[in-house]
Amino acid sequence: MKKLLYITANPKGLEKSKGLQIGEAFLESLLEECPDIEIKKMDLFSIDMAHMDRDLVSARGKLAGYGYTLEQLSDSEREKIVKMHALADEFVQYDNYVFVSPMWNLNSPAILKAFLDNLFISGKTFAHTPTGPKGLLTGKTALHIQTRGGQYTGTPMEEMESGDRYLKIALRFLGIDMMETVVAEGLDLYPQKVPEIVAQAKENARMAAKELATKVALNV
Repeated sequence: MKKLLYITANPKGLEKSKGLQIGEAFLESLLEECPDIEIKKMDLFSIDMAHMDRDLVSARGKLAGYGYTLEQLSDSEREKIVKMHALADEFVQYDNYVFVSPMWNLNSPAILKAFLDNLFISGKTFAHTPTGPKGLLTGKTALHIQTRGGQYTGTPMEEMESGDRYLKIALRFLGIDMMETVVAEGLDLYPQKVPEIVAQAKENARMAAKELATKVALNV
C-alpha cells in the first residue's frame, strides 16, 4: 500500500486557511482515485521537532566529523539529535508528500524551514560521493500547494518568491521528484476575486491529485 505524508504549515486552521481548503480538495480527489492509499496528516505547528540550535549543530558535527559516539554527547545534544533522526526516519517511510504552506514575507513560514533542516542527514537522505552529493530518496514524489497574497507569476516580483523555490531545491537535493506547484495568488491584491482564485486552485489541486494517482497506479 502506498503511503502519503500530508504536511501543513499554517496555524490558521481549515476554517480560515484558503491553502488548507485547497489541500482538502486535493485529498478528496486523491482518495476518490486511490481509495487504498494511506494518508497521514502532519501539522508542523503541532509537532515537537528539533531546531538547528547550538546543541544540534554541535551534535551533528561531533558525530559526523570528530568521531564521537552518541553516548559521548551531552544529554541535551543527544536528545536533540535523536529527535532529529526520528523525524527523518518517519519521513523516509512515505512514498509521496504534499506540502501546504502560505507565502509569508517572500518565503515559507519558518517552521517549514525548521522541518526541512531535520531531513538533511548524510547517509540517510543523501550521500556524499566523489562527484558530489546524491539524494537517496529517489522514487518518491512531492507536491507543494502554496497561497500568496500578492501576484508573483509572470511579474517582476516573480524572482523574489523564495518559499516554493527553496522547497523544490531542498527536496530535489534529497532525490525527490517534484510535481508542478499548485498556486493560489493575488488573494490580498484582488479580494473581490478570492472565490474565483480559490476555485481555480482547487480544480488545479484535483488535477494534481489525479496525476499523482496515475503515478501511484503505475508505481512510478
